[in-house]
Amino acid sequence: MLISDSIRERARTKIVATIGPASSDPEMLRYLVKAGVDVFRLNMAHGDPDVQQVHVDNIRRISEELDRPIALLADLAGPKMRLGDVPDDRIFCETDAEYFFVDGEHAGAPNELTSTYKPLTRELSVGDSVMLADGTVSMIVVEKLKGRVRCRVQQRGVIRSRQGINLPGVKLSVPAISVTDHEHALWAAQAGVDFVSLSFVRAPDEVRALRDIVRSAGSEASIIAKIEKREALDRLDEIVQAADGIMVARGDLGVEIDVAQMPVEQKRVINTCHKYHRPVIVATQMLDSMHDSLRPKRSEVTDVANAILDGGDACMLSGETAIGKYPLETVQMMSRIALATEASIADRPPRREDFSVTRKLTQITQAVVHGAGDMAYALKAKLLVVATHSGGTALALSQQRSFVPTIGVSQNESTLRKMCLYWGVTPLRGAPASDQRELIRHADEWACQVGYAQKGDRIVIVGGSHLTAGPDAEDMAGGVHDVVIVHEVEGVAA
Repeated sequence: MLISDSIRERARTKIVATIGPASSDPEMLRYLVKAGVDVFRLNMAHGDPDVQQVHVDNIRRISEELDRPIALLADLAGPKMRLGDVPDDRIFCETDAEYFFVDGEHAGAPNELTSTYKPLTRELSVGDSVMLADGTVSMIVVEKLKGRVRCRVQQRGVIRSRQGINLPGVKLSVPAISVTDHEHALWAAQAGVDFVSLSFVRAPDEVRALRDIVRSAGSEASIIAKIEKREALDRLDEIVQAADGIMVARGDLGVEIDVAQMPVEQKRVINTCHKYHRPVIVATQMLDSMHDSLRPKRSEVTDVANAILDGGDACMLSGETAIGKYPLETVQMMSRIALATEASIADRPPRREDFSVTRKLTQITQAVVHGAGDMAYALKAKLLVVATHSGGTALALSQQRSFVPTIGVSQNESTLRKMCLYWGVTPLRGAPASDQRELIRHADEWACQVGYAQKGDRIVIVGGSHLTAGPDAEDMAGGVHDVVIVHEVEGVAA
């Protein structure tokens, strides 16, 4: 059972941390969980399934030791294009200098560049932009020849071997899910990973294709679509509806579109996720300077705070925890920023709902859940408990952004882990989620035990009819969640 300070000291905004050499040790993973990590990201671009399985096993063991649900997200690499090897592993590209992208794996001259994407020279056209090294170097195609294209440098800088290539606005033939991605998705499903994310999404059919792969392996893992292409922004509503959650992957997105548009597009993505009740992760370079420094830049602190104020459900750390010098301190800093930011808006009432938008929940359930949030706020309830089978009701409560402490209970362990991504919802093991009387008694005792409530305080409980954990009751037209209970604490803690 969770202890009092482990909940009170954790931010409502969830923290996603990437596992890498700096954080793979089980002792470090345990520290990161205690510091505030809710979801660990497995970057499939840097570690095959054999390596990642070790991380899965370690996280599951730590989850049992700490008696705390911890979620895992497998991030598929997707069709990332990279440079081949360059001379001396480094080239300084001066403004107006010319380089040739050539077919094959080996360059024949100092001004020739190769790529891991074989159709590159065929699919580029005169006038196309080629962005290298996360956009620090840009070139424009000035001539197309057989087996090669000639480019002129527009923005100078250094490029190195194996760095990324972005082609803003270029229509590519590369499939969204490679053979390797397919294999990794099947492994993630079989390993019991909770979320699988798809990189470089361009269309909703790609999201549905990944879901089919995962389901074919018997997994109910949620599908996260990463927004990092202009095509994804053009079809944003469709992609958000097709996915179970969204990641604003600002690294490649900030290269694929005008970087000045990034803040506006980030807000648009978050607002669209709110519209369709999808959790959204804001990712990339959030505390980038903490790779090498114990103190972040002020602009980074502001960036994290603004992501939270915009309504992000989670903030993600990438290299900061994977290869940075200070993974623990970075997570602690992220948690501090989140707690300080949330304190500034804690008096806000629950967010109003628009029931006209089609969602997975019925309108009756949406209205009941919204009423529960309003009652908890109006009655100054000390705790809001949601009993759920699939997690849909917990997600609906999360989207209201209520600052009444919210506990999610379920008989389904995978549902508890999915709640790790839901803003403001703390999953709690061991509660009798299918019996109304027992759940009330348990909530009463637990709230008093951990210091959340005392005799006479109010607890609001929301769940399905008779709190029976039927198969996906909240997602079926005939089985809606329609029970709201206001309980006055009797103070019967042991």
